[in-house]
Amino acid sequence: MPSGAHIVLSGIQLVLAGIGVGLLVAAPIGPVNVLCIQRAVTNGFWGGLAAGIGAMLGDGLLAAIAAFSVTAISNVLIAYSGLIQLVGGVLLIVFGIGLLFAPPMLLIAPGQKSHLWDHWGIIPQTFFLTISNPGAILGMLALIGGLGSLIGGLDTYLEALLLVVSVMGGSLLWWLGLSELIATIRHRLTESRLKLINRIAGTLLIAFGVLLLVNELVLGWG
Repeated sequence: MPSGAHIVLSGIQLVLAGIGVGLLVAAPIGPVNVLCIQRAVTNGFWGGLAAGIGAMLGDGLLAAIAAFSVTAISNVLIAYSGLIQLVGGVLLIVFGIGLLFAPPMLLIAPGQKSHLWDHWGIIPQTFFLTISNPGAILGMLALIGGLGSLIGGLDTYLEALLLVVSVMGGSLLWWLGLSELIATIRHRLTESRLKLINRIAGTLLIAFGVLLLVNELVLGWG
């Protein structure tokens, strides 16, 4: 090998690795996936994608912190991780309660036109939920750190930027696919099924929120 000690990845391989990281951090079922599915059900493709874009931006921020070794921002996230978890947990519970009582209806009817900017309000919500998720933070840092060790470090800012953009691309691919899948089958949903979906989504979000609060209030202060 050219370095004699490290595996050197080409630019294409670095892009593929970044896309893989983006998919790995986006795919696990969590609060944002639940919100994306519920938004795609009620608001169609663009509603689900808007939720995913917020998560993609959050993944991009975490990837940038890891790739560029922005220790100041990383230290702030760590220092205020407890507060961030508390706020994130409360927001999840609020979102969950809202879904439990949401009317079982398609806000955007199948075939009705809408645009991404019609659903922009969900983007900052899922962005914050992503960066307040301890699992997402630790997972991204571990994946980027492991990849950096594998290739012997990111030697230039261009390599770091390429990796961050690739991670965001992988994340976006997941949200595109998930939103399209749900949007394709949503026309088959009856009122009773919509009500069930809202209840399941609401219950899951409340459960995620409670777990965050318990993790911080009980385990964090134990």
